[in-house]
Amino acid sequence: MSYGFLDIAVTPSVRAVQAEMGADHIWQDFKGHREFDRFTENETAFIADRDSFYMATVSETGWPYIQHRGGPRGFLKLVDDRTLAFADYRGNRQYISTGNLAADDRACLFLMDYTRRARLKVYAHVETLGLDDDPALTELATVPGYKAKLERIFRLRLENFDWNCPQHITPRFTDEEVSEALRPLRDRLAQLETENAELHARLAKKGDPE
Repeated sequence: MSYGFLDIAVTPSVRAVQAEMGADHIWQDFKGHREFDRFTENETAFIADRDSFYMATVSETGWPYIQHRGGPRGFLKLVDDRTLAFADYRGNRQYISTGNLAADDRACLFLMDYTRRARLKVYAHVETLGLDDDPALTELATVPGYKAKLERIFRLRLENFDWNCPQHITPRFTDEEVSEALRPLRDRLAQLETENAELHARLAKKGDPE
């Protein structure tokens, strides 16, 4: 039976640790379906709502490198049920992830939803494209009005994905989410302030001498 994401992640050394910790039977007896090699509507909606993710690559020295990628909500684009893409804008010009991917196209992405305590992890092969290599893809991935120099497009071919449990994820909220949650309270406060001002005006009017 295929274990999908775990077929890649679980190596002989991982199995040895599982056995040492008495956890090997959990996966040996697993009967569920974990071959997540195509994004469904659930992943599509989750990806479209993200404004950041973490991407891990490995250098020629064998050292891993994790980069945080951020942008407007939905900047990571779903091209089809097995392909993602995002625009690479100029940053500090170290180009570590880009260089790593030139030597080894494998990457792992972690997409976090701290509010709902959910995380999606993705194994993918990453292709680096020039801006003129695929004009339609460049147009799809480009964020309109984003004030940064666009240098390249990354196209990610899905190998497999999996969902993690919410354990140990501390809920965090963006300014936008906090503002939206407080909006009913602000609206109610504004209403009460208006009513209070009208009441003071009436009382003042009653107190005026004829």
